[in-house]
Amino acid sequence: MAQVGGDIGYTNEQGKVFCNRSILLSVINLATREIKGVADMCKNFGSGFNKLIGKKHYEGVKVDYQKDGINIDIYIKVYSNISVPDVASRIQENVNNAVLSMLNNVVIKSININVLQCVLAKEI
Repeated sequence: MAQVGGDIGYTNEQGKVFCNRSILLSVINLATREIKGVADMCKNFGSGFNKLIGKKHYEGVKVDYQKDGINIDIYIKVYSNISVPDVASRIQENVNNAVLSMLNNVVIKSININVLQCVLAKEI
């Protein structure tokens, strides 16, 4: 895995593949929101300040880029009538699939799900 400026990517026999970090963060955010039981992302987690200075956070998602792979932290709100371990497991699987379908040579070292709030259930 290589980093060039604000991009993350790899080189293969056909050439170079690079993706802007903000796109990766958006893909992770969308893959998380697709899961039934996720009420919302914790938007106030680092998003406002870090968007201004272009850091590693985007609406409830933090990615730590290292030479040997990436660590993903996701901060969510869940509905009160769901199984947190089940939702967390489905998020991890969906995010893993989404990231690897975009950048198949990236090494995902961890996908950590942090439930910061439980909101009253609604019809879902």
